[in-house]
Amino acid sequence: MTTLRTRSGPVRPRQLAGDVLAIGRPWFWFVSLLPYYLGVVLATGRIVPPVGDWPLLALGALVIGPLVWISVLAVNDAHDLRGDRLNARKAGSPLVVGRLTPAAAQLIALLAGVLAVAAALFAGPLFALGTAIVLLVGWAYSAPPLRLKARPGFDVAVNALAIGAAGQLAGWSLLRPLAEFPWPMAVLGTLVGAALYVPTTLADLEADRTSGYTTVAVRLGPRRAYLLGLGLWLAAGLLSLAMSAADVVIPRSMLPMEIVLVPLLVIAYRRLVRAERTFRGIVAVAVLFLVPSLTFVLTYTRTLP
Repeated sequence: MTTLRTRSGPVRPRQLAGDVLAIGRPWFWFVSLLPYYLGVVLATGRIVPPVGDWPLLALGALVIGPLVWISVLAVNDAHDLRGDRLNARKAGSPLVVGRLTPAAAQLIALLAGVLAVAAALFAGPLFALGTAIVLLVGWAYSAPPLRLKARPGFDVAVNALAIGAAGQLAGWSLLRPLAEFPWPMAVLGTLVGAALYVPTTLADLEADRTSGYTTVAVRLGPRRAYLLGLGLWLAAGLLSLAMSAADVVIPRSMLPMEIVLVPLLVIAYRRLVRAERTFRGIVAVAVLFLVPSLTFVLTYTRTLP
């Protein structure tokens, strides 16, 4: 049976597949797939897109989900090994335990990236260009000399745009011209993405300080970083209220619910993120955010002619 040699010796294909999956962290895929689906809903006005679009949309989901995430996270793990060894949350990483080397991780990143762009070409040149840009930014985020994750402000901007805007644009662009995209949704998504990203730097604060990584939390300190995240979350809530009141993308019929939910979501962020300062609090807030998101999808698709 064919094997691959890593630092710990020969690796069988099944073990290698498991390690690639571990590097890719499947729970991250939904961070882009949910906005991707939202972009599809915005483009079609339907909860379930037309059957004829399913093959194209499935290909897009494969690209923006598994392939892109495996590529960018493999680059991240290859360049973060020193810090990951000090982070209890990363104790089971294939690189930390020695099953894969940084060179092997970068090879995985390259192969996944090539596959992502090649698959994206079947969806169209614009989608392939967007995929290539995301992969390039992912490399710049983790790898020297740019290493944007250690440049406060850039770390937030990269993740906010990737989480909040790129997914929506990807889903939309497969079905409709990009120029017709409702750009207030990209602004709203970017604010939400930034507000959810900032607490992740709080959760890794001590490990990043010890490793010498200057994230936004390291630069600002825990209190100011938390207040930044809270301010971004509040700004997203106020923008959604204004959009609903003006009947811009978010239907005006959602305004009464928005008036109730926005303060509740702000309170939830304030209590869960500050009290936990772990990923559990961030996940809890993100899950709560699914309530207005699902309501928007249901309401938006019913109000279109």
